Amino acid sequence: MPDHTISVGNVQLVSVSDGFPFSSPLDSFPDTEIGQWQEFPGLLNENNQVRSRYGSVVIRSSGQVILVDTGMQAVDGTLLDDLARKGVDRNSIDIVIFTHLHPDHVGWNLTNGKPNFPNARYLVPKADWDYWTQPSVMKGAGYIRSQVIPLEEMKLMDIIDDGYNITGELTTVATPGHTPGHISIAIASQGERGYILGDVAHSTAQAHYTDWSPIYDVDQELSRRTRHTVLDMLEKEGILVSAGHYPDPGFGRFLRGPSRRYWQGV
Repeated sequence: MPDHTISVGNVQLVSVSDGFPFSSPLDSFPDTEIGQWQEFPGLLNENNQVRSRYGSVVIRSSGQVILVDTGMQAVDGTLLDDLARKGVDRNSIDIVIFTHLHPDHVGWNLTNGKPNFPNARYLVPKADWDYWTQPSVMKGAGYIRSQVIPLEEMKLMDIIDDGYNITGELTTVATPGHTPGHISIAIASQGERGYILGDVAHSTAQAHYTDWSPIYDVDQELSRRTRHTVLDMLEKEGILVSAGHYPDPGFGRFLRGPSRRYWQGV
């Protein structure tokens, strides 16, 4: 059974999940071949499907309880139950911060029009807010109207710029491409470092096939460049990573083997 709690200095991370859907990797990465995915033992099941994860993480830092992303709220969504199961009272959450505004990252903001984290401020990257609230973009993203716009109307939302200090130990980092305002979160505490990856990478296969961009990337070329820069840095510096779509609980490091970079879960 994986350990869903890990520490970076004085910062505690708790991995939580909203579900584990199965799909063909070619649905998300249509320019790849199934043989490339078969290079990674255990990544595919007997039906050549990958098991993804709608992952979030709770961070305890400087007396604050912070939830990064709020899942999908699918019919079988498990985020609220998983929070309770792992000892996180959703009324205790002080801050909800979004790595970006895709539907599987903002899904449990509200249920029946009421905030699921009623005592929290909701932090939205400015470039993503500007992009997703354009009328031409929002027309095809009804979830923005139902799960994001009401937070502004209720005055629960703050727009944040790049390099925002969530606490003295947590700082946002602009990692654009997947969406225009996508952010990651750098952790520095007691001489230790960590990194909340967001959707800079969706699959452990991208540790080696770093050029691969899924169909969900708004700007695939920018996403590719960002992914190379970030993964190179994380590998070189040996930084602990929390990756929301990686196998449960999503904690690990990018390491260099004899012929390729790979993901090592911890």
